[in-house]
Amino acid sequence: MMEEVINYEHVNIYQGKDIVLSDVSLTVNAGEFIYLIGKTGAGKSSFLKTLYGDLEVNEGAAFVCGYDMTKLKKSEIPQMRRKIGIVFQDLQLLTDRNVYANLEFVLKATGWENADKRNERIDEVLTELGLSHLSAKMPFQLSGGEQQRLVIARALLNNPPLIIADEPTGHLDPETSDEIVKLLIRINREHNTAVVMATHNYQIIDKYPSKIFNFSNHSVVQEKGIYVKL
Repeated sequence: MMEEVINYEHVNIYQGKDIVLSDVSLTVNAGEFIYLIGKTGAGKSSFLKTLYGDLEVNEGAAFVCGYDMTKLKKSEIPQMRRKIGIVFQDLQLLTDRNVYANLEFVLKATGWENADKRNERIDEVLTELGLSHLSAKMPFQLSGGEQQRLVIARALLNNPPLIIADEPTGHLDPETSDEIVKLLIRINREHNTAVVMATHNYQIIDKYPSKIFNFSNHSVVQEKGIYVKL
């Protein structure tokens, strides 16, 4: 039996008092690569926010990386987020510190107290993503693709079983977009990390087909048809 990293059953998702998505039932297993598609405003970002505790789930059954999201306390959210790597649409890099310090900040915030172990882990991730030569650079000195690789490096630091990527190629040119998706696919394969990626880039989906969930009319439906496990 495959391990489930996400299991939603009959979940209703609200923004304030307004329902955004109703009766959401879906499962994501360890090592799967999932695309989320749908028009702007269809609820993809709201759904993603429920996965890392930024939006509450009060109706239905919702489990993410072993946590019951309907019972998640605010005090438990930092611990829960160590199991999730988040690639934000707007990057959310710390502009006042260099590449290395951006990563060190995350490790300190997630409980890595030993400086030597922090340094070792940062070096590992920078090497894996081809960023070692940029460790002293400030974010504004990086290209768009390099900034996105740094965001992915940040997401990888705690070896999470799940990476959430919200439009990770939305601001990139086609060639760089392709490189970023191939990087996420490599992480998915080599680390057996589940990747849930929201995207409007159908060329990417055609080139690298995988399971698709379509957000439309306040609901989420898995696309039928043949897909290739990445």
